[in-house]
Amino acid sequence: MAFIKNKEPAAEPFKRAVTATMRAMAREKELQVTYGNDAPGISGDRARLPNPARDLPVEDVRLVRGIADSLALRKRYHDDGLHARYAPEGGDARAVFDAIEQARVEAIGAGRMKGVADNLFSRLDNHCREKGFDRVFDKADAPIDEVMGLLAREKLAGIPVPDSAKGMVDLWRGEIEEKSGDDFIELLETVRSQKEFASAARKLLKDLDLIDDAEGEFSDNEDNADGDQGEQEPDAETSGAEGDDEAQDASAAEDANTQEGAGEDGSDTEAGESADMEASSTGDEAGRDRRPVYPDDFRNAPEAAVYKAFTTEFDEVIQASDLCEPAELARLRQQLDQQMTNLHSLISKLANRLQRKLQAQQNRSWEFDLDEGILDAARLSRVVVDPQLPLSFKIEKDTDFRDTVVTLLIDNSGSMRGRPISVAAMCADVLARTLERCSVKVEILGFTTRAWKGGQSREKWLQEGKSPNPGRLNDLRHIVYKSADFPYRRARQSLGLMLREGLLKENIDGEGLLWAHNRLLGRPEQRRILMVISDGAPVDDSTLSVNPGNYLDKHLRDMIKWIETRSPVELIAIGIGHDVTRYYQQAVTIIDAEQLGGVMMEQLADLFDENKPSRRDKGDRW
Repeated sequence: MAFIKNKEPAAEPFKRAVTATMRAMAREKELQVTYGNDAPGISGDRARLPNPARDLPVEDVRLVRGIADSLALRKRYHDDGLHARYAPEGGDARAVFDAIEQARVEAIGAGRMKGVADNLFSRLDNHCREKGFDRVFDKADAPIDEVMGLLAREKLAGIPVPDSAKGMVDLWRGEIEEKSGDDFIELLETVRSQKEFASAARKLLKDLDLIDDAEGEFSDNEDNADGDQGEQEPDAETSGAEGDDEAQDASAAEDANTQEGAGEDGSDTEAGESADMEASSTGDEAGRDRRPVYPDDFRNAPEAAVYKAFTTEFDEVIQASDLCEPAELARLRQQLDQQMTNLHSLISKLANRLQRKLQAQQNRSWEFDLDEGILDAARLSRVVVDPQLPLSFKIEKDTDFRDTVVTLLIDNSGSMRGRPISVAAMCADVLARTLERCSVKVEILGFTTRAWKGGQSREKWLQEGKSPNPGRLNDLRHIVYKSADFPYRRARQSLGLMLREGLLKENIDGEGLLWAHNRLLGRPEQRRILMVISDGAPVDDSTLSVNPGNYLDKHLRDMIKWIETRSPVELIAIGIGHDVTRYYQQAVTIIDAEQLGGVMMEQLADLFDENKPSRRDKGDRW
């Protein structure tokens, strides 16, 4: 009997081709490429790409190629250390700087291979349609970093703005082109040197009023020998020396696969273009692994004015369910669930391991062979055998485990947009359900502002004569996603709100921290833990424009120092893509959701280990 061999799904040879060409393009023979439903990205020698359908539709082919090209280009031409040295402190300036850098690495590849440019445009078009940029009609709703990224690609790489985003970009185009002058020409001239490009990008940010003159004049006096490895573009003659054979094999495989499963023209599958597969889908992960260390942390600055708010009249504390219609909230929750598809097994494993650890502390223990107490039935057989033996009693020991409540305070600022806020939402979801299974109460809070550029507080200040040093000049919005006494199953829908476009605005970390801390002080539990999930940098343009430059930064540091040294609340920070140890004594950094298992398990286990000395007592840092 003859056996018919099953035909291999069309997607499999395509995946192998993309993997081989990514390695050749990035010059990383050991690059590990995985395909799944998690957000695409690259970290170290691991890259994630979307999983194409088995029958390999044309749209999937173009999307995967574009994302792979973007990631590979970033791996090859971008240096994280150099990027961190030049990047602004946070907020819109940091987001725009990241977007322009992503445009730079894509411009190098698009300029050398037309097929790569076509792939990148397909990815960009898909990104704009998914973000709903065709529904943006107000300048205030148009993210400046997205607009600058699209404009930079147009001017540096010749990649046109997709039709779905043209209206949004045109809202800003006139103002940006007027203020930028010849800045984009300078960016184009320096595109192959990351260091020179970064300096030109900072000049552009200064001209757009995103950073002040002092920051715009930033110069790097350090020896950059170790940080410039991604600065120079390899010569065209040598760029494929390591991977030409691999790229040619990948190209041939991709050509055959495309004809078989996608019905595409094979013109875009030449080895060079496939070999360009790289760069993060949104560029949001770009340079987020370290916080910059300049201009300084204000330790030597003169004593600032006492922190105050111009008015608290327009501040609000609001339930997450009141900020969104139920139908949209359900859609956002579904979107979050899709990003967490690969984390279900991790959640169960994390919960089980932590539950075993906590139950070991909670389980009852007994003292046996006592003269009084509760009769020990297990030892009655001895009395039956020898009636002369006395009865045996036992008594339950007291457990040392303390009743505990944990508050998760999540930064809902614009600098968290994209991958960071998604990771923050997943962190909240994982920790909430895990700790609840262990009978530890959890509260989930968020902090942002109600408006950009000051809102009603600024309007009132203007109407009352613009008094000098008015203090905090924006309307706070503190969001309750889940209160401590509210079960997770009834609050899980609310966590999706973090993914809503337009929610993330400015961040005034010091007041958000104080608000969450004061809520904890009112709790009856013996042990109270405050876990902050943030990128660490407070930013509010309206406040900083009329107060000292370190006004918000100093207030945050003062609040952290007071809590860490005076309060019974234990304070821990999780940096999403940024090192927040410059602010918090106890801190850990998460870049990818894939790191949740190891990192979060280790920190939670350490957190609940009653036998370990407190880090506050030891005075060291994590």
